[in-house]
Amino acid sequence: MSELTPQMLLRAYALGVFPMAEGRQDPEIYWIDPEDRGILPLENFHVPRRLRRTLRQRPFEIRCDTAFREVILGCAEPAPDRPDTWINDEILRLNTELFEMGYAHTVECWRDDTLVGGLYGIAIGGAFFGESMFSRVRDASKVALVHLVLRLRLGGFRLLDTQFVTRHLERFGAVEISRAEYRQRLTRAIAVPARFYPDVPDSELEAFLQSITHRS
Repeated sequence: MSELTPQMLLRAYALGVFPMAEGRQDPEIYWIDPEDRGILPLENFHVPRRLRRTLRQRPFEIRCDTAFREVILGCAEPAPDRPDTWINDEILRLNTELFEMGYAHTVECWRDDTLVGGLYGIAIGGAFFGESMFSRVRDASKVALVHLVLRLRLGGFRLLDTQFVTRHLERFGAVEISRAEYRQRLTRAIAVPARFYPDVPDSELEAFLQSITHRS
């Protein structure tokens, strides 16, 4: 069997299929095409009240695309509620190559020059495929998610794919849609030119926080 390439991975995402491994040490990759797909509607993004207060305190320095390998390794490390992950060495290799090609991105939370949480995903046109997130301190991954959504909205993205819906993501407004509807949305989103915002002016962040603060 020929080695997977980043180009093959991009084609799979564009068709609505994504890779996973059974575990960190499993060398095999399995292709997933769920009947129901999780998405986080950018226009209906909700931030819980307590997290709004945290965001206004600006507890972290936010960086983008400065520590890709460190972020994906953070996502792959065990956690109390997640003793094993689906990110194996092959997925690490492929996504690192996509990062070098400009398709993969990170949102990182730093404190005292130490990486304490973040997330990574893949962008194709106006579709962003959120892959994984991690926290080493409270709320770091949640803050990273809020900053991701702001960047996607500013950059003209139309679709934020979460693959599955968890209780954690439900709090932010994530929903499930059918495979057929997802593919329709995906086709439309990929055709839209969009740009991942690496830096967000304080004025844009404040306006975004104002908009979510006044929601119920």
